[in-house]
Amino acid sequence: MTTLPRNTRQRRAVAEILARTTEFSSAQQIHEQLRRHGQAVGLSTVYRTLQALVDSGEIDALHDGEEILYRRCEVSHHHHHLVCRHCGAAVEVEGPGAEQWAACVAEEHGYVDITHTLEIFGTCRDCAAQM
Repeated sequence: MTTLPRNTRQRRAVAEILARTTEFSSAQQIHEQLRRHGQAVGLSTVYRTLQALVDSGEIDALHDGEEILYRRCEVSHHHHHLVCRHCGAAVEVEGPGAEQWAACVAEEHGYVDITHTLEIFGTCRDCAAQM
């Protein structure tokens, strides 16, 4: 059973920052935004709060190859992300083909109770037009 994180002042402050943006943000970026808004929250508290929100399914996390980024998504069911590597814009996408492929690979190798992540990075239309 997943324990929901306590609704502390710090958790509310982090959640408010995440509610204001549609882009994925790093813990450092979120921490900086909190400081700019006068919130005294330590970076380690931001990391712990973000992990608790991920664990409870309230936010999504992805690894961009350098760091973990966080975002509150519009849908609560399993999905994937298409992320612009220039501006950070993200689109939530379904991936039935990826789901079928993951299930087949797991079955072929005798694995059960599988999970997976799939993040697609590219250049969005607006950024491509400016290049």
